[in-house]
Amino acid sequence: MTIRPATVDDVDTLIGLITAFAEFEKLPAPDEGARARLKEHGFGPRPKYEAWIAEWAGQPVAYSIMFETYSTFLARPTLYLEDIFVLPDYRRRGIGKALLHNCFRLADERGCGRMEWACLDWNVRAQTVYEGLGAKHLREWMLYRLTQDEISNLTP
Repeated sequence: MTIRPATVDDVDTLIGLITAFAEFEKLPAPDEGARARLKEHGFGPRPKYEAWIAEWAGQPVAYSIMFETYSTFLARPTLYLEDIFVLPDYRRRGIGKALLHNCFRLADERGCGRMEWACLDWNVRAQTVYEGLGAKHLREWMLYRLTQDEISNLTP
């Protein structure tokens, strides 16, 4: 197994893995416009995220996407893990854990004060892994969201 940063040449592979993840989470896959934005936002002049690909015997089988936010209270960056996904046929081989440890390494090297991510409430298997690593489920924080249309409606 190898873990490497994704490059612009990996865009189609990355989109394929993201589509598989969307199917797993029962969410719509990226449409044509989103696919173009994924390329621009990950590999354009001002990247908004970074992607890593895990390969098994030279075949891409998993990925992670992350970006930095900032904690004013800690006065340090926070590494936010947006996606981590392993194709079903390659699970239970340590690939997901290796991707997580890659994130931990990056957060440590970058002086991050913390690392955060979200997990769907029905994904008990992932929750067990995260809590087994010592991650804390933050029950006192509530996640809020506005969609693009809702944001537009609030903009004067």
